[in-house]
Amino acid sequence: MKRGGVILYPTDTVWGIGCDATNPEAVKRVYDIKQRDDSKALICLVDSDARLQRYIRNVPDVAWQLIDSLKEAESKPTTLILDGAINLAENLIAEDGSIGIRITNEPFSKELCYRFQKAIVSTSANISGEPAAQNYCDIDSRILEAVDYVCWSRRQEHKPHTPSSIIKLKANGEVTIIRK
Repeated sequence: MKRGGVILYPTDTVWGIGCDATNPEAVKRVYDIKQRDDSKALICLVDSDARLQRYIRNVPDVAWQLIDSLKEAESKPTTLILDGAINLAENLIAEDGSIGIRITNEPFSKELCYRFQKAIVSTSANISGEPAAQNYCDIDSRILEAVDYVCWSRRQEHKPHTPSSIIKLKANGEVTIIRK
């Protein structure tokens, strides 16, 4: 990923296509692999509260409260869409300046983010419009052939996984649930 590579990896939700979230060429490759219009924003994963703050100009208090309550409840992974994205590839940031970002607690993806020391793109391992790959065995061969590396972790797993919940938090305090 440090050289612009694209990987397939298990996340705290479904299998994901990932790359360095600060590298616009790598992000473009992810859009190309997914056959997805780059006007549809992608999300990224980070490993900690501190890393989240590197990519959002001002994290609103309500976001911290939500993050804390989700940790305490051990609830479904939740992606927050926050205004004021910074230090990320421009083609990863939505037109309104927001970014979808999630602090992962799943051991493999958390360690991957920690070791990489940057945000990592995390978009479902599927061609745009097709079902997300819940497990490694569900990944389309076109995706497998298009990436540079496929992680070994959790390849044998066969259990249901679902995408994250998505909540948009505007700087003005407006909250919108995008996906439950």
